[in-house]
This record gives sequence, structure tokens and C-alpha cells, in this order.
Amino acid sequence: MSQQLAYVIITPYSLYKSRTGGILARLITRTGLDLVAARMFGPSVELVKEYSAAIVSADDPQDRRIQELLRDYIVQNFSPDPKTQRRRRVMVLLFQGEDAVRKTRAVVGHIIANRRGGETIRDTYGDLMLDEHDQVRYFEPAVLAAPNVKEAESKLKLWTRYSNTDAGILDNTIGYGPGEKPQHTLVLIKPDNFRFPTGRPGNMIDFFSRTGLYIVGIKVHRMSVAEAIEFYAPVREVLQTKLTDVVAARAKAALEKEMGFAIPLAEEKRLGQLLGPIYGDHQFENIVKFMSGRTPSECDEAAKKAPGTEKCIALVYEGPEAVRKIRDVLGPTDPSKAPPGSIRREFGQTIMVNAAHASDSEENAAREIGIVNVAQNHFRKVVEDFYGKV
Repeated sequence: MSQQLAYVIITPYSLYKSRTGGILARLITRTGLDLVAARMFGPSVELVKEYSAAIVSADDPQDRRIQELLRDYIVQNFSPDPKTQRRRRVMVLLFQGEDAVRKTRAVVGHIIANRRGGETIRDTYGDLMLDEHDQVRYFEPAVLAAPNVKEAESKLKLWTRYSNTDAGILDNTIGYGPGEKPQHTLVLIKPDNFRFPTGRPGNMIDFFSRTGLYIVGIKVHRMSVAEAIEFYAPVREVLQTKLTDVVAARAKAALEKEMGFAIPLAEEKRLGQLLGPIYGDHQFENIVKFMSGRTPSECDEAAKKAPGTEKCIALVYEGPEAVRKIRDVLGPTDPSKAPPGSIRREFGQTIMVNAAHASDSEENAAREIGIVNVAQNHFRKVVEDFYGKV
């Protein structure tokens, strides 16, 4: 069966209720598809108008009443807030693989009134409540997904046309109280969470939801060697100096065992000064390879700039004290020293393979968001690589 591209749109209400992680975990684990792109949208009046009009379609096998219900829901809930004129947050996920549209739709589920099960995403997070006269009392679809390949293509092309003007790192979508100063911070869900289809990326997003912060940017990213070198440059400086004593002690023990005589303290320190920077550079190469799939020493300049072979998810969170709140949930670099309930305690393995990265200051957040280029429209590239120019 040929490759297909499928989308899932997470509604503003699902984002607001921090259901993003649970939804993503189900989509990854139950479809086995490759998450190839993700983008935050703040739909304009024009996008809402065009998308809602396209929902009622002869190519959609859903009941006409459900189509009209979805159309009205989109107009009401995707449009900018009529009081504040702030745009609402919408997340669009792209999955690729064999039979992707059907697999995605099966996990999303159908819209059925007064459902009591919990098998699909809509079973768990969506609602359609009717009164005794069969009139709608409450409706929340949780997510939107195409029912067939033709609908997937037409809707994806529509959203792609607005993916520059209505999407990226969203601004002024959240209201704050007097005196509240929102920050931006970056989270990278690291490559070890994408070795095989697992719920770990979604589960981590669930952990981060405890902060009460808002996702305003998302990108599926393959970090190049050049980006990894720039991103972790501050770490390189630390590695070259911080590990001097550790390297000295290890070198002393190894040489004493091999040579059969004691090494004085002064010579031990000299060993550290000699070998520390070399060992630090070696560790730095390991970090770059872990994040990008390649070491700097094996790449020419063109290869260093090419997208890496490893995948991560970059998320921009917004809110008061965002940097501190995210790092509190993440936990310290060493998972063995992380407290119970932290992400690194639950999902980390070693100091390097420690589940996720989070910025340690507002200044570094701005620097890192720029290096990863979260605002870049990779979404459009994926769609146009698949379908051709939109």
C-alpha cells in the first residue's frame, strides 16, 4: 500500500484543557505512523471561513448533520475571540505512512451521541450530548481528522496556504492578569523517545502540563550537526574544564594499575590538565551525535549543515515564570538525582540520555529557539514535498 499523509487538528478546547499529551501518545502508539510535522496555528477569520465552508462536503461519508455540527463548531470555536480579538490556539499534527488516513481516523474515532466508552480519542476527550428532543446540548469533538484520502489532501492544502500568515510561534493568544509577565522557554523532547513508536513524547507533554503553561510553538525537528554544535556550545566549555579532576583520577587509577607504581598528586593534576580538554571534546562529540546522528569529525561543511538523522520535538511554552516551572518538572540533568515525579526520574537513563532539554534562562531560551528555528514553516515543506506546490 502506498504512503499517505494524514492530519489531526487538536481543538482550542483540548489544548486549553491540557489534553495534548494524551492525544499525541495515543496517535503515536496506536497508529505506528511517523510524526513528520507539527505547527501551531492562530486561525484568522479568513482561514476559519474557508475551512468551515469546506467541512460540509459530498466527499465526506459522515452524516450531513454531523458535518453541519462540525462546521458550526469551527466557526464558533476557531474564530478569534469576539471580545478580545485574540486568536485561538490550534495544533495541527502530520503523520505519514502506509494507510495513514484510515489508521489515524480509527484512533480518532467517530462522533456518536451520548457515548460511554473510552476506546478512541473522541470516546475519552470528546462529547456529543443530546436532550430528550434530540437537540444538541453540548458538543466537543476534541480533534478533527480526515475521513478519507481525498478529504485529507484538500484540507491539508487549505491549511498549508495559511501556514505562513496564521501560524508559527503564536503571539497574544493568552490573556494575563495585571502584573503578570509571561516568559517563553524551549523544551526539546530528545531523540531517544523516537527510536520506536512509544507514548513517551505525549506522556512528557502531560507532565509539563502541570506547570499551567501554554504551548505556543511546536516543530518536529531533525537537528543538524552545525545546529547541535551551536546549541550545546556552552556545554562544551563546561566539559573541557569541569571534568578535569574526574579524568585525572581515572587516568591515575588506570596508569597505576597498568604500570605498577604510584603517581604523585602533582602529576595527577597534570594528567587532568592534559587529558581533561580531550575527554571533554570526546564527550561533546557524543552529545552532538546523540542529537543529530553524526559526529562533527566525520562531516564536511555541507554534511554539517544537512538535517540530521535523529528526530526531536521542539516546544515553546509561554507563561509567568515559564523557565523555572518547566525546569522544576523536568528535574536535574542526572536522572539518578532527579526527584520522584519529575520527567528525568521517570523517563531518563543517563546524564546524556535524559529524556528532554529545557532552557535555563530567558536569554538562553531566545538563543535556543532561534537555533532550532521553531517558527520555521517545516509544515509547508512536508505537505509540498508530498503533494507538490500548494
